[in-house]
Amino acid sequence: MGKGGIIEDGRHPAPLKVENDRGSAVVDFVLIGALLTLFFMSIVQLTLVLHVRNTLVDAAASGARYGALSDRTPLDARSRTAELIGAALNVDFARDVTSTEITSDGNRTLEVTVKAPLPVVGLIGPAKLLEVKGHADLPG
Repeated sequence: MGKGGIIEDGRHPAPLKVENDRGSAVVDFVLIGALLTLFFMSIVQLTLVLHVRNTLVDAAASGARYGALSDRTPLDARSRTAELIGAALNVDFARDVTSTEITSDGNRTLEVTVKAPLPVVGLIGPAKLLEVKGHADLPG
């Protein structure tokens, strides 16, 4: 064997002996495990945020359509939206629901707006950061 751990024929390097490798597999496992856990939890949280947003959009649109019926009022749209959100998510997400009549492209339209917390850790997050709207044409 020559210098630098190379076999004398010069083609194949000889394995260098390292004295202090004990326990390195445990450290690697913990570091990679923590990184993968963080990555997985981030994906789960993003999925939860998208679920909350889609649920709020659906509740706002359903409430707007309900309030646009000929025998209903914007107050009915608000209460229906809050009821749907409370059943699907949590009552805290339905605290700020408004309904207004607007004109869009010359048509009278009922607009239901929901301002809810943006879930950052689980369902907990800063209030009124997530805003969604639902629309429905009013008769007449």
